[in-house]
Amino acid sequence: MITAPYKMTKAAVTGTVYVVKGAYEFTAGTTKLVYTVGKFTFEVVKAPFDWSLTNEEIESIDGLPPKEAIRQGRVRTAPYTVKGKRYYPMSIEEAKHYQQTGTASWYGYETVRQHRGAMTANGEAFNPNGLTAAHKHLPLPTHVKVTNLENGRSVIVRVNDRGPFPSDYNPKSGERIIDLSAGAAKRLGFYEQGLARVKVETIQLEQG
Repeated sequence: MITAPYKMTKAAVTGTVYVVKGAYEFTAGTTKLVYTVGKFTFEVVKAPFDWSLTNEEIESIDGLPPKEAIRQGRVRTAPYTVKGKRYYPMSIEEAKHYQQTGTASWYGYETVRQHRGAMTANGEAFNPNGLTAAHKHLPLPTHVKVTNLENGRSVIVRVNDRGPFPSDYNPKSGERIIDLSAGAAKRLGFYEQGLARVKVETIQLEQG
């Protein structure tokens, strides 16, 4: 059974409606999801709690230590703090109409060398080869279509992490609108160059 994160009718949304096959929301007792959206397949696994976060600069989520907020399920639209700055994600209703053009990067190379895996900001196992992304303000999870405006390629990704944020050595990195997994960057054709100008838009999922 598919449990949508919000009620949806075709007349109420601006984004394209995509058919999803398989459950894409965790329910009690489930630790793994496998589903498809169009031609893209997603495999999502809950991360063990002893794994470190992909972005350890997240200091708190909803006023709690990050892993405690994840354990309590208080992440989706909860405010969070990074290096003393408070971020306020958009509501699920606001996210339905989200569309933005800007610079995309990809992240996660450092996790490949870790003995253990890494946990995203909503408690999922980070898969560098998967189709996922980090976003500062979208609810977790949200599915978006990302189009590389330099070559026309597009991919659908599951937003399950937070970022990108300004780094100490490159403060302007926080101006990027989305951080993609290496797998998504390869699909979009900018893995080697590292950055690309993209259009990001939320999509709506409907059970097929």
